[in-house]
Amino acid sequence: QDPGFASQALISKKLNDYRKVSPAGTKPDSSPKGPRGLGIRAEFLKQTGTSVPRSPRQDAAVTKDESSSQKAPWGINIMKKNKKSAPRAFGVRLEDCQPAPDNKNVPLIVEACCKVVEDRGLEYMGIYRVPGNNAVVSSLQEQLNKGATEINLQDERWQDLNVISSLLKSFFRKLPEPLFTDDKYNDFIEANRIEDASERMRTLRKLIRDLPGHYYETLKFLVGHLKTIADHSEKNKMEPRNLALVFGPTLVRTSEDNMTDMVTHMPDRYKIVETLIQHSDWFFSDKEDKGEKVSPAPT
Repeated sequence: QDPGFASQALISKKLNDYRKVSPAGTKPDSSPKGPRGLGIRAEFLKQTGTSVPRSPRQDAAVTKDESSSQKAPWGINIMKKNKKSAPRAFGVRLEDCQPAPDNKNVPLIVEACCKVVEDRGLEYMGIYRVPGNNAVVSSLQEQLNKGATEINLQDERWQDLNVISSLLKSFFRKLPEPLFTDDKYNDFIEANRIEDASERMRTLRKLIRDLPGHYYETLKFLVGHLKTIADHSEKNKMEPRNLALVFGPTLVRTSEDNMTDMVTHMPDRYKIVETLIQHSDWFFSDKEDKGEKVSPAPT
């Protein structure tokens, strides 16, 4: 006998037997294991390599089952690929921060904090020295880390100057790449120790101008802000030295905290920030240095 014909007859007989056993009108099982009948058919097909004609209803059921099993993981994969993480504000590199509308190289959070302080805190005694409420600061950080493209300055959390000043300090403290960058940190420390005042100033200025774009522009913006604070020191009592004591360890540092460096370099960190505030116009002037005289930073 023809083996193909025998196989066909055997399959037909088994299917007829199965239909007789199955209750009339039973709908195909929709469980994850699939319809029982299809499992038997598949097993016979695997053994014989023969295809069996199916009714239009069976074709539709199989097609629907197959399409649903294919679309589910496909849809999930597409969602995973297209889902982008929201831009964070804290703990990311400067170039990855949400930019300020007026200066794409300055983070939005830095501009917002400085604006609040300059609008309402120039005469606030001890601004940047007094810490804000930790819970409120953390609350704002969490909100900003969800990817806010705009900041609502009318939010009551933005009304506390100590919270905003702490938020700004926290931003720079959490930068994975410090503002003075890891690769130039030691150069800044050595430059600050140059005995000749004019040479020290020129070396510091060159190092600053060699910083990457985002770091240079953000440092320029921040130092300009601190200079504005210092200009009102008669009321707020925050002279350049006091501001340097607050911002020196936060700005001039390395990614990895080295206790020895933290102790031995601490005076240098203060001095660098104090010098930048005192001579901000010269350090960040767009005019090329043509040997003009510069008053040395006070000792």
